Amino acid sequence: MTLTLTEAAEFRLRTFLQASSKNATSQRGIRVAVDDGGCSGYQYSLNITSVPQANDIVIQQGKLQIYIDAQSAPLLEGVAIDFVDGLLESGFKFSNPNATDTCGCGKSFQAGDCTPAGVPCS
Repeated sequence: MTLTLTEAAEFRLRTFLQASSKNATSQRGIRVAVDDGGCSGYQYSLNITSVPQANDIVIQQGKLQIYIDAQSAPLLEGVAIDFVDGLLESGFKFSNPNATDTCGCGKSFQAGDCTPAGVPCS
């Protein structure tokens, strides 16, 4: 399984972990998944977790533990996650080689014929 973070994304995620950590555990990390939803059909999900799912794929990126939802893994293979901080736009950016189309907001995508129906952006 290949999923990469830029230095900026790793730093920002580690910052979130440290800020939300009252009782640090060795399993504490970021869970990455894809959910049905968004305006294109699939949407990305990033969550802080200290209890990974039993079937999560575990990878280490620098000092960050990443848990990848096993069902989402085929749609996340080869994804690069960056963090941009600018005047007009800030947040995590996903570069997904599996996406056949993305929405204007960059938070959701389609992946060929397996994509569920999208929900218009509001």
